[in-house]
Amino acid sequence: MTYPNHPRAVVLVHDQDPILARRDIGTLAAELRTRGFQLDVHSFDHSPDVAPPLLSDAQLVVVMGSPDAAYDDTLTWLAPEIAYVQDAIDAQVPVLGVCFGGQLLARVLGGTVRKSEHPEYGFVDVETSEPELIAPGPWMEFHGDTFTAPAQATVIARNDAAQQAFVCGPHLGLQFHPEIDLDTYDAWAAAWDRDGVEHGVDVHEIRREIADAELAARARCSALLDAFLARSSAVPR
Repeated sequence: MTYPNHPRAVVLVHDQDPILARRDIGTLAAELRTRGFQLDVHSFDHSPDVAPPLLSDAQLVVVMGSPDAAYDDTLTWLAPEIAYVQDAIDAQVPVLGVCFGGQLLARVLGGTVRKSEHPEYGFVDVETSEPELIAPGPWMEFHGDTFTAPAQATVIARNDAAQQAFVCGPHLGLQFHPEIDLDTYDAWAAAWDRDGVEHGVDVHEIRREIADAELAARARCSALLDAFLARSSAVPR
């Protein structure tokens, strides 16, 4: 159901389990709702026969993380999602890409995505040229792939492992997970257990780090979202 007085944020999630996929939105869900957005959540992978949300009255598109690779064209749902993000860009709807979402945004805009030589797991600091938008962190990383921002974009955060954030017009691509909280991480872990995935890192230690940092991480996410909405003019009207 849509409400004419509520601005709409389309959120694309990824997992064969719709409940786990929705939990992946993390603190961004409450932060967006607090700012007046109605969330229109859609998944191209677990709901391939469901028409995606209309973009005509959307103020924002958020593309969340995924265990899959943004360069894996064997995924039957990836091409339709790429086309949808391209449609959002063509319609001048601001796009916020998170981890896989940032990689997908980079690809759609003409950048590249590849397997990373330096996967990152846990909280890391970044070097930032726009601290009012991307604070130095620490930010939660959990990725084995990485993007190279398109030529027309401006990379505004990086570290020794990867480019960490770029802006291109009203769009923002992130390599890290500002939305992290314990419930989000537990949703990831449930999917890993289901799929038999091992990352070669101490996932229990990372969970303890998230528990200790959850309130600070939520505050950083909130500040990032405010700055992005102001910069992209995707502020609710």
